[in-house]
Amino acid sequence: DGVTEVLARHSESLQDKFVEIPCSEDYDSHKRFEGCTPRKCGRGVSDAVITREEAERIRRIAERGLSLGGSDGGASILDLHSGALSLGKHFVNLYRYFGDKIQDIFTEEDFALYRDVRRRIQQRIAQAFGISSASMYLTKPTFFSRINNTEAKTTHDEYWHPHVDKITYGSFDYTSLLYLSDYTEDFGGGRFVFMDAGSNKTIEPRAGRVSFFTSGSENLHRVEKVHWGTRYAITISFTCNPDHGIGDPVLI
Repeated sequence: DGVTEVLARHSESLQDKFVEIPCSEDYDSHKRFEGCTPRKCGRGVSDAVITREEAERIRRIAERGLSLGGSDGGASILDLHSGALSLGKHFVNLYRYFGDKIQDIFTEEDFALYRDVRRRIQQRIAQAFGISSASMYLTKPTFFSRINNTEAKTTHDEYWHPHVDKITYGSFDYTSLLYLSDYTEDFGGGRFVFMDAGSNKTIEPRAGRVSFFTSGSENLHRVEKVHWGTRYAITISFTCNPDHGIGDPVLI
């Protein structure tokens, strides 16, 4: 693993931490949007955007939704936008599969909280990178993840491979993660690792902690395998290209 440096420990409450790094060339092969496409790149962590109590409320949304399905392997996802829900070795559309029963699972308050949290994270990212939040658009996939130590059954369960979001998804310009459970208390392993030349920079999840970063190769990353317990998080991603924008989820 080389040299590991901890960027954010689970035991500390960070107001705002930001590390600027040189941008990769990944953005050059996509249409540039002035005032949004990254010219300043880096990664940040803050425990001051979302409260622990809000994170717990959001985790309960994830728990209720994922209780309807779940992967046979160790990684399950729930996407409130597309309706994608892990079920066994496959995915189903939550809204089609469960129909009106969805109203018994989620409330308007749940979706209002989700929107509010997304908005605050968007503003925090815009502030850190010196861009206008109005020039950023939510993009897909934006999803809850639940990870435990069950053995992977399909390639979808293999969450631990190093990857670059811009290369994987194309539309991503800024990626954020909101952690909904605590490293060493709720689960072991499962740290987030930026893989830099010669060293790793790790973030230890803490409920309510937001980590965010530009989505190009300057932020190659992976998630360690979870050894015990259950790790909850939500990935919320933004694009500068309005053609790739999506709206907030609505309770049908």
